[in-house]
Amino acid sequence: MLEPKSFLYEAKDGVGWITLNRPERLNALTFEVYRELTDTFAALRSEDEVRAVVIAGAGRAFCSGGDVHDIIGELFKRDMQGLLEFTRMTCELIHNIRSLPKPVIASLNGTTAGAGACIALAADIRIAAPAAKIAFLFVRVGLSGADMGAAYLLPRLVGLAKATEMLYTGDFVSAEEAERIGLYNRVVAADELMDATREMAMRLANGPAFALAMTKEMLNREMDVSLDTALEWEAQAQATCMQHPDYREAYEAFVEKRDPKFKLQ
Repeated sequence: MLEPKSFLYEAKDGVGWITLNRPERLNALTFEVYRELTDTFAALRSEDEVRAVVIAGAGRAFCSGGDVHDIIGELFKRDMQGLLEFTRMTCELIHNIRSLPKPVIASLNGTTAGAGACIALAADIRIAAPAAKIAFLFVRVGLSGADMGAAYLLPRLVGLAKATEMLYTGDFVSAEEAERIGLYNRVVAADELMDATREMAMRLANGPAFALAMTKEMLNREMDVSLDTALEWEAQAQATCMQHPDYREAYEAFVEKRDPKFKLQ
């Protein structure tokens, strides 16, 4: 049973709900939150009852990034090795989100900035309220816009030109614009966000877990290979899925005109 101390966690009906819970600081990240998030996403690999994961924020923000006092101020005390230990740990969080063989949904209720934007970017699906403006703020504080996988993932969602603009300027993009350019999957009314998130999470949690895990693995692996390599990998992945009981169950359910009952893992 996962019991993080620096944020809220609940597993219910096949969905693991992570809620960043520092609303008075717009859910700014601390060293402890970073570490626990990183470890939690690693541990979720072996939580068999959890088949989909949601990460959300309490209050009026999703996550405003690293805490100015608790993190940024402290980093000035570190040498190069100490700084590298921190930046590698932040990147480990992104790795653990992307490599988790379960769907991850970012439910964005408000401001999504800096490291918070990178966490949302690493999720598989982003559902947002109209107030969920987003910005990759790093250049505004003298840092590279390429942080926590942003320069790798963002161009693949919005294209190189738009990603370059966003990472060069650090400007906020409205939720409406984020949906238009493909960064957000869906924008819904604020009072509908929880229901829309839960509906998607439950749909994925009740879906074919093995096939979804294989799909996520292929999406990750095929980002940097040739078409011929991708085609061969997909042929092997599909043949593997065809040996899984879910494939026959889907066929028999279709023939019998009923909903399929997929395995939970």
